Amino acid sequence: MLKQRIITAAILLPIALIGFFLLEGLAFALFIGLVVSLGAWEWARLAGFAGQPVRVGYALVVVLLLALLYQAPALAPWLLVAGGIWWLAATALVLSYPDSRRYWGGAPGSLIIGLLVLLPAWQALVVLKQWQLGNWLILAVMVLVWAADIGAYFSGKRFGRRKLAPQVSPGKSWEGLLGGLLTSLLITFCVGLYRGWSVGELVLALLGAALVVLISVVGDLTESMFKRSSGIKDSSQLLPGHGGVMDRIDSLTAAVPVFALLLWMAGWGAW
Repeated sequence: MLKQRIITAAILLPIALIGFFLLEGLAFALFIGLVVSLGAWEWARLAGFAGQPVRVGYALVVVLLLALLYQAPALAPWLLVAGGIWWLAATALVLSYPDSRRYWGGAPGSLIIGLLVLLPAWQALVVLKQWQLGNWLILAVMVLVWAADIGAYFSGKRFGRRKLAPQVSPGKSWEGLLGGLLTSLLITFCVGLYRGWSVGELVLALLGAALVVLISVVGDLTESMFKRSSGIKDSSQLLPGHGGVMDRIDSLTAAVPVFALLLWMAGWGAW
């Protein structure tokens, strides 16, 4: 399994780096759209549809919606606001699982939830790419999420005692969450000192980073919640040793739209 993971990562890493940081405009939107469409194909399975016709059909619907969104950039702020509202609702659903299943709307409702997970994430990346220092902004949110994941893994392994969401993901602990959060905040603090931010700017950056990290955990737990409900371990086997696409991007689907919204509220960019 370790060998499989290393080989897959070695193949995917240069592809991801080229796609995220070297592609521009339509090529970038198409690249992210491919990832999101594969995630949609997997999400239909999480929603309870095992047959390929429904899964492929759902992915095609997402492709059509992405094409429409690309042609209508004026919808971007509305979609990101909808995404932000969804992740607040998702927090409540995760905390109240399994009782919250009655609010999902069954399999059809789960497909709609999939749109709220995937479409704002695509839109946020397209928006970030267009803003000043777009590549650096995309790298920043990824580093926040990755640092939180790494910090949570090691602190949870060493100190983990109290379960964070035992009904959803028994392996996660409050100690791991705290360790991941502190890791990301430390990186944010060091970047702020290096960039010469004022005290006010640094405080706002730390608050924003904390919110992005916490919502990224909700993204991870939301996919875990749907996997547990569907009785499956991985969203698919597209990535040998790593599971599926959604298993790799679940945290980012929540973190990226919230990150873009916070930057917009801070006056960083405009649509």
